[in-house]
Amino acid sequence: MRDLNMLKWLWLSLLALVLDQVSKLIIAGSMQLYQSIPITSFFKLTYVRNTGAAFSFLSEAGGWQRWFFAGLALVISAVIAVWLARLKKHETFLAIALSLVLGGAIGNLIDRLAYGYVIDFLDVYYQTWHWPAFNIADSAITLGVVLMLLESFGWVGLKKSE
Repeated sequence: MRDLNMLKWLWLSLLALVLDQVSKLIIAGSMQLYQSIPITSFFKLTYVRNTGAAFSFLSEAGGWQRWFFAGLALVISAVIAVWLARLKKHETFLAIALSLVLGGAIGNLIDRLAYGYVIDFLDVYYQTWHWPAFNIADSAITLGVVLMLLESFGWVGLKKSE
């Protein structure tokens, strides 16, 4: 019987998912599409809808991309869940990283299935240069991938001898 000890990190996936979905509901329920609320000199809340992937990739593709990205998110989520279940007890750092990616992927998947687009609202900019708007799910995915890269290069989460 496989030790499923690392599934205990699914609470982190659930936390990312809940924070993502609640924040999107608040934004969609309280702001008009394309409305911006300045927070600092480099950050605003700006309500946008992204029918594509990262950086609005394929956003003008005609609609098929909704199901492509939804299917991709389903497959990736399943792979991550299996990977997480197969981790060894000492691979805690990787479990944290995978849990963040999983929560973010499911958060954006819910949007795609429910609305046909992903709700983005975090708008970082400098003068006239804007980073593409993103959301908490995107942030969880990015943080998880960065943690995976750091771990893979041995910079953090050093493994104990087995």
